[in-house]
Amino acid sequence: MDKGAPEGAKQVLGADDVRRATTRIAHEIVERNRGLDGVALVGVQRGGVWLARRLAEAIAEIDGSHVPWGSIDVAFYRDDIAIRPVTPAAVSELPFDIDGATIVIVDDVLFTGRTIRAALDALVEYGRPAAVQLCVMVDRGHRQLPIRPDFVGKNLPTSADETVVVTDLGVTIG
Repeated sequence: MDKGAPEGAKQVLGADDVRRATTRIAHEIVERNRGLDGVALVGVQRGGVWLARRLAEAIAEIDGSHVPWGSIDVAFYRDDIAIRPVTPAAVSELPFDIDGATIVIVDDVLFTGRTIRAALDALVEYGRPAAVQLCVMVDRGHRQLPIRPDFVGKNLPTSADETVVVTDLGVTIG
């Protein structure tokens, strides 16, 4: 069982499943964008950063191309700052120009959509992309905002009070 999983959690995807889903998503990103010209990946701190790096590696294996990737911290852009403490995960690092680029925001789990809304707000602080796409390993439903992913590793229906943990070792629900 993965070390970030809650006690009594059930593994729904193993490490091989996550690797296969990452490879499939990498193919989909290349196909949907008709190549990689002007495409960059931005992982949402924390869970999306490792996935963005893995996607960049998978794309390099598939296409032989280098796709730039970086990370963005959305802590100060969340709409629940008054409800919960602000805990920045890490600094944002975007070592490329996003103006005119197609940015693929990458996160581990899509739940209410509020983190992605915050990521969109944070992203425009760095420039104006030509397009923004969304990639998640797990879409668990329960959306509160009209946000839908372009690339999904696994649709995983959950109850609102369940916890989903995604790592490169697998996906657990509890």
